[in-house]
Order: sequence, then structure tokens, then C-alpha cells
Amino acid sequence: MTLHQGDYFDRLFDGHRVMAIWRGLPADDTVELSERLWDAGLDLVEVPIGQPGQEAALAAAVKAAEPRGHAVGAGTVVSLGHVERAAAAGAAYTIAPGLNPAVLEASHAAGMPHLPGVATASEVGLARDLGCRWMKVFPASALGPDWFKAMAGPFPDVRFVATGGIDPDAVDTYLKAGASVIGMGSALADPANIEKLLG
Repeated sequence: MTLHQGDYFDRLFDGHRVMAIWRGLPADDTVELSERLWDAGLDLVEVPIGQPGQEAALAAAVKAAEPRGHAVGAGTVVSLGHVERAAAAGAAYTIAPGLNPAVLEASHAAGMPHLPGVATASEVGLARDLGCRWMKVFPASALGPDWFKAMAGPFPDVRFVATGGIDPDAVDTYLKAGASVIGMGSALADPANIEKLLG
């Protein structure tokens, strides 16, 4: 694997606590919400493409991000077809809810670092063996903060993006438990929550 997955995400996530996930929104809404975040200083945006047609919103976000120098990721990349669609839309990286070595390999071959999803110690270990130091934890709210504390012992070098059901009031709890970044969706459409996270 020529891509250094860990180094890429170290740089991408440096200084950031929250990643926005705009799932199933029209392209115009995706761009509007992304620009609101970028103006507020929150740089990280993921646009899931699990359903046909969602890559249009991804491509629109990528285009809007270019003048600002931001990277936009493709989420819900769970098949080789998704990898192709993510690349065609201009995604800088890919994210999945689970761990699929073939998807990981294809994404890296296409020049897009991949953030695989994990929920067990076995998956964390396998992802690390496959060259990943950053991983998405899903569903984070179902696993709870104690999951992150438990994983710090056997996997002190691994960094986690906690995604799934975490509201703005719980961000600090998960960060203190060991998550490095929190993935958050619809809650970030509320300007009050953006202010709360910046505060």
C-alpha cells in the first residue's frame, strides 16, 4: 500500500473535533450547509453516497470546497462501485461503516485514503494489520464512551472517529473517553449547535 493512511488523517483531522455528515440532502442544501460550517471554522465534511444519485451532492460539495482548500470525503463507501463513484465525484478520501479489505485496497489504489468502520477489538486489530491507524467507530452511541476507554489499552496507537447518534452535548464525553473526532449529521444543521461546538 503506497498511501500512508495514518499520516493523511493525522493532517486532515489535526485541530478538529467534529466532522459534518450530510446524508441524503439535495446538492444545493449540501453546499449551503457546508459553506455555513466552513465559514464558522469547521472544515470537515463527509457526504455519504450509499444510495444511487447521492454522488451529485458529493460532487457539488467538492466543487464548493476547492476554492477554500478543503477536502471532502465520500461516506458509506461499501462496494467497489462506490469507490469508483467517489473517485469520479472528486472525493479526497472515503469512509465506510464497516471493514472491507477489498474496498480499502481499491480506495487506496484510486488515491483516496480510506477510513474503515470498526465496532470490535477484532476489527480494530485487522484494520491495523491492513495499514490503518485511523478508524471510524460505528455505531458509537450504541457502543458508548467506555468502548473507547477499553480500546486504548490494547491499541494505544489507533485513533478513532466516533460516528452514530452522538449529540452536541455528548461530544466532550466521547473526546475525553478517547475518541479523536466526532462525526455528526443532522444536529449540525442547527446553527445553535454549531455555536455550541465552537464555544
